[in-house]
Amino acid sequence: MNHLTRIVGATAVAIALGGLAGTVGAAEKITIMVGGINKLIYLPAILTERLGYFKQEGLDVDVVTEPAGVNAEDEMIAGAVQGVVGFYDHTIDLQSKGTEVVSLVQLTRTPGEVELVSTRDAARIRTPADLKGRVLGVTDLGSSTDFLTQYLMTGAGLSRHDYTMVAVSAGTTFIDAMRNHRIAAGMTTDPTAAVLLAGGEAKILVDLRTEAGTRAALGGDYPAGCLYMPSAWVESHRGDAGKLVRAFVKTLHYIHSHSASQIVALLPPSYYGRHRALYTTALEAFLPMFSSDGRMPADGPANVLRLLSTIEPSVKSGYVDLSKTYTSDFVDAAAH
Repeated sequence: MNHLTRIVGATAVAIALGGLAGTVGAAEKITIMVGGINKLIYLPAILTERLGYFKQEGLDVDVVTEPAGVNAEDEMIAGAVQGVVGFYDHTIDLQSKGTEVVSLVQLTRTPGEVELVSTRDAARIRTPADLKGRVLGVTDLGSSTDFLTQYLMTGAGLSRHDYTMVAVSAGTTFIDAMRNHRIAAGMTTDPTAAVLLAGGEAKILVDLRTEAGTRAALGGDYPAGCLYMPSAWVESHRGDAGKLVRAFVKTLHYIHSHSASQIVALLPPSYYGRHRALYTTALEAFLPMFSSDGRMPADGPANVLRLLSTIEPSVKSGYVDLSKTYTSDFVDAAAH
């Protein structure tokens, strides 16, 4: 997928329509950028496209990718894309900095992330506190893996000066960073984590792929993957926003009514490469963590705000209106 070419096209569309507040038209293209399209946690984005649900809703949707959610967020703010499939926490972070975006549909019930430690260092690193003085990998600085890593380190009694974070993205770049001793530990998702664990090259330090693991590490639910869009665009395109949510909700229903093998059969081979069986096993384990209806957990937003307020000065010092960071309107409508 040549996402750079598609971004140029999306930018031209935005300019032609006069930016995010453009008028709705039948031929208008909607570009959704995913913060790492082959990450298992963002599966609903490509699956909705492959199932043809966008077209069934009469939408012209292009799904493109960037390695990290923060990069996708930047493209959306610049007007190059209309929406992002990424972590809900960005809606809070952006509002605290003066940019209003809203989550329309919740895709995952947990972060789906795992803090891995290199096997060669595992004997000396048994808790997050043992990461003092170490180099830690995240997808990108300012990303959700950055937020979560900082929170885990703070909870372990470490200050931001006690460790170093470096951007290593995901997939082969993350794997190479661990294999080549550039990082002692790092936060990533499946299938990257599955490859390292299966090869015996890494061990789990903190597991945020399950509700129990998430609540133990983060003190409550942490709704993560979602579709978020600029509030101004949503208000001026409510019809299209509703259609997008209906398409994603259909996909969530599909996920919970089909096996991992059936789902993987719909994906491009580039998603799993030589590791189809490994990808399928990882997906099977994570299937229960996909939302079944797209709704926001009741206590999720407050817990995410608490976590971000612990590590982000702009969130801690400002006022965040959680009611503006997500909406249930379109999910409610899709249920009828």
